[in-house]
Order: sequence, then C-alpha cells, then structure tokens
Amino acid sequence: MTTAISTESVKINNADVAIDAYLAKPEAEGTYPGIVVIQEIFGVNDHIRDITERIAKEGYIAIAPAIYQRQAPGFETGYTDKDMEIGRKYKNQTKATELLSDIQATIDYLYTLPNIKSGRVGTIGFCYGGHVVYLAATLPDVRVTASFYGAQIATWCPGEEQPTISRTKNITGTIYTFFGTEDPLIPNEQTEQIEAELQAQNIDHKIFRYKGATHGFMCDRRDSYNPEAAEDAWGKVLDLFSRI
Repeated sequence: MTTAISTESVKINNADVAIDAYLAKPEAEGTYPGIVVIQEIFGVNDHIRDITERIAKEGYIAIAPAIYQRQAPGFETGYTDKDMEIGRKYKNQTKATELLSDIQATIDYLYTLPNIKSGRVGTIGFCYGGHVVYLAATLPDVRVTASFYGAQIATWCPGEEQPTISRTKNITGTIYTFFGTEDPLIPNEQTEQIEAELQAQNIDHKIFRYKGATHGFMCDRRDSYNPEAAEDAWGKVLDLFSRI
C-alpha cells in the first residue's frame, strides 16, 4: 500500500542562485528519509516529477532540484532530436563545482524540514543525472546513490580536466549503478572500467547490467523504455533506499 503524498514547487537558496525544485512528501505524520532526484538532460519534466512522487509514495521525502537553473531557469522539454540537442547544450555548460554546491544546498534544505529523518540522505539520477549523482556520491551527507545510465563517467567531468571516475576514491556510502548492454552512449568497456575502479577503491557497490536494454530504459515516455528492466531496477532501488 502506497503512502498518500503532497507535492509543491519550492525554492532552494544557494549562495549565488535560487534553485527551483519539485518536492514530494508523505502526508502522514512522522519522520522520513530524504532522497534527492537528479534530472535527465530534459529538465525537471513530467518523468522526473513522476519519479519524485513514486519515491515519496514509498515513504521518503523526495526533491528534484533544477540542475540547469543557471543555464535555463524553468527549462523542461520532451525527447525529440531537437530537445536532445538543446539539453546537451545546457549539460555542457554545467560545472562540477556548481552541481555539487547545488546538491549540497538541496540536502541542507531537506534538513530544514520538520519531518525529515536525521542523518544522511540518498540520491537517484538518470541519464546526465546518473553522472551527476556519481559525482555527488562524494558528498559526506550522501549515504546511498542510485546511478542510472550515467554517460561519460569514465571519460569526462563537467568543467574539469580529470574525468569523474577519478573521484571514485572519495565516495562515502553505497552506490548502485544501472546500465543497458545496448546503450550506444555508454560502451560496455566503460561500465567495466567503472566496476573495476569501484572494486579497486573498496567502495560498497553493485553494478546491474540489463541485457538488451538501451539508454533511458527507465523512462516510460521514451521509445527506449524497457518495462522488464525498469521493474527489476526499481526493486533494487527500493532495497538500496531501505539502507538509509
């Protein structure tokens, strides 16, 4: 039985920017763990709001900050080639330092809520958000991370010279990563490289590879949606979040 929830749009004040965010939380009294949801390149759109609500219905306070706030306030779009082009343009304008600062500000916002459970939080991210939460797993407050098909983790880091994989040693909690074996944006050798580095750094982790799945397999708004992989992965996410 799912939990009744309420939703609202909120503002998160960081040092240099006010970040738009979508907040979903259980209506029942009590305290709940917090989950930060990080968008695809398409903004905090219907899919990301739906994921945020699904997490809240499972008994978490979930919040999705707009990580393109500096580049394009209010941006959200669909999944056409043109949409992808503009989404990637904004992605390439982001910087790791700003992303980490904005996610920490989001966590700090969660801590101000009266019904947040004390302690650390979890994160989940998809597409570019999967890359960003791998970065954010290095924040001390992040206890668990679910990273879905984060491209370029092994080869690039926004605004930095060294790729994000070089920060693996700084991950402080547990991380689950999810990939499709047919993802054209993430060669299988890169997922093997990520797995090898997680193992080398003794990070608590699991790697899930879905045979036949491609990029975006969790999103039921996209042609790449794979219901079997999505259902299995969702169960693993809930298992991970139960560790908070």
